[in-house]
Amino acid sequence: MNKNPFSDEIYLHRTHPHQADVRDEYFRDQTKIIHSLPFRRLKHKTQVFFAPDNDHICTRIEHVLHVATIAASICRGLNKSGNWLLNQDLAYAIGLGHDIGHAPFGHEGERAIAACIKPKPFLHEINSYRVVEHLANCGEGLNLTFAVKDGIICHCGEDFATTQLRPGKVPNDLEKITGRNQMPSTYEGCIVRLADKIAYLGRDIEDAIKAKLITKEDIPQAVRRELGSNNGEIISTLSLDLLQNSADKDYIGFSAEKFELISCLRDFNYTHIYHNEQMRQRKETIDKRIADLFDYFRQLFARYQFDYAAYDREGKQTAHAFANYMRSMKRVYSRPEQCDEIITDYIAGMTDSFALSVMEDVILPNSIKFLG
Repeated sequence: MNKNPFSDEIYLHRTHPHQADVRDEYFRDQTKIIHSLPFRRLKHKTQVFFAPDNDHICTRIEHVLHVATIAASICRGLNKSGNWLLNQDLAYAIGLGHDIGHAPFGHEGERAIAACIKPKPFLHEINSYRVVEHLANCGEGLNLTFAVKDGIICHCGEDFATTQLRPGKVPNDLEKITGRNQMPSTYEGCIVRLADKIAYLGRDIEDAIKAKLITKEDIPQAVRRELGSNNGEIISTLSLDLLQNSADKDYIGFSAEKFELISCLRDFNYTHIYHNEQMRQRKETIDKRIADLFDYFRQLFARYQFDYAAYDREGKQTAHAFANYMRSMKRVYSRPEQCDEIITDYIAGMTDSFALSVMEDVILPNSIKFLG
């Protein structure tokens, strides 16, 4: 029977001891994530089509719920095969938390932040770990189990090169991870990594059709025939393929036929959606505006550093809010050389709508108040 390679002592370890209660440890992690402020902000962070006027365009909170339910369903199905022993609550918790540190404006916001802090990288999965371990609860973190944090930091589903996923041979040192070459330490983490693919490929197509970037007829015929032409069909087809192909194996993976179609669909999405001319123009605007925000906050910090009251001299709500943020995070920020770290954390935590309002406040001059 396939089960995770390491002990419960490793998987259930938390940074700070805590009193156990009636909840399963991984179910408890789910509630910690759901009640956190960074999770709540995901409802105003979009996937691909940032700051849309349509309420039915996929938000980041909808995406993580898709991933969590897909991953838990796959665990349930594999357990029924008799060859697997998987924890559905663990998979669901990883799914809920995997994008909790995502920047505003989707992956373009992530790339824009990375461009501002080069050569230091900015990857949303590493930032998601940073949020749950170091930033949430005013710097206390969420105190999640190792297994959930490991699945979060190793979840990246954008890598399409690997067809067979197994846990790493040794438990990951989460504080030392700086890139995307680590495998999760659990099979549940591997499942979330593939559930992420399943969740976003079809949904991005549906959103692109709503945005009139493509039509159903544009989707490659083989994809429509074998995978489906809407999100529900694609999720069902790929989830069943993952179950059937992994049930009697010692790894998690798609069949070769379906994986080839996934690659085809991914290439189609990049060409017709992510690199669409309309999207390119919006991305250029976001890149410039995030760079403007970095410049603005760097100048502010150089002027006032940790003199929180002094920020009110600027006469802008943005300056006041930035000072309040730093004040609330005193246990994390205390050194002037943390300037870019502070700004990165602050901007990455913004929702699309809040980031747009901050950009407007920064760009427009203060209004002149006339007395009398």
